[in-house]
Amino acid sequence: MPEESPPSLTFEKALEELEQLVARMEDGKLPLEESLAAYQRGAQLIKFCEAKLTDAQARVAILDGGEMRDFKPGGEGAGEPDDA
Repeated sequence: MPEESPPSLTFEKALEELEQLVARMEDGKLPLEESLAAYQRGAQLIKFCEAKLTDAQARVAILDGGEMRDFKPGGEGAGEPDDA
């Protein structure tokens, strides 16, 4: 199961891969080692998708506050207005 590097992985691609993994696992025909690898990859994809959603929510909060400014995902003060 090839892993894409973070810059080339989009939310949509991650979600699609996750759906495919779930379908394969639900089928119940994967050998144990492949099931474990699929579960591990699925956990990575879930974390990736959750991070993307959190970043999107922070961007919406910034826009909802009526301010257009740079957004730094995961940085200090993300979502907090700058005191200038």
